[in-house]
Amino acid sequence: MPIASRGLKVGLLGGSFDPPHRGHLHISKVALKRFHLDQVWWLVSPGNPLKKNAPTKLAARMAACRELVDHPHIKVTNFETRVGTRYTAQTLAALFQHYPQVRFSWLMGADNLAQFHRWQQWHWIMESLPIGVIARPGDRTAARMSMAAKRYEWARLRGAQSQILMQGNAPRWCFINAPMLDISSSEIRARGDWEKG
Repeated sequence: MPIASRGLKVGLLGGSFDPPHRGHLHISKVALKRFHLDQVWWLVSPGNPLKKNAPTKLAARMAACRELVDHPHIKVTNFETRVGTRYTAQTLAALFQHYPQVRFSWLMGADNLAQFHRWQQWHWIMESLPIGVIARPGDRTAARMSMAAKRYEWARLRGAQSQILMQGNAPRWCFINAPMLDISSSEIRARGDWEKG
């Protein structure tokens, strides 16, 4: 479990990380800088409820994440497994309880914003903590036209305001463009460059 001091600003990047890759690291570093975060925590999920295929064993994914991370302010955790949560809303509720002194934000790629309305309790998530969205290749239009983006358009900060994302109360979200790496876990698995543990 990560150790966190009072007032720490932490961005949460959830996912199966099956496998983790340079793109995850890249958007984490971008988020640290653009959203003025103190840390980014990778929440390595036991499994994605929206995906029918089970991921590689958690121990292998955790080891790969730790091997990849080269930044002192990016932490890797299996918090969801430790507290027994499966959905993001459940995980956030547990994080708020375990770390009441920490200011959290949720981080996601634009591809996740495009289908965010399929997440369990997505309204509650949007209204419970600031959300930082980082553009991904090919997903910008779908993300900006998504149900979540339209519903909460009034709470959106412009990209130039990204540094104040953590300074106000939810709902508030910010979509930023950043130099992108065209890489995905799906492509790595399809190439056979990642063996299931």
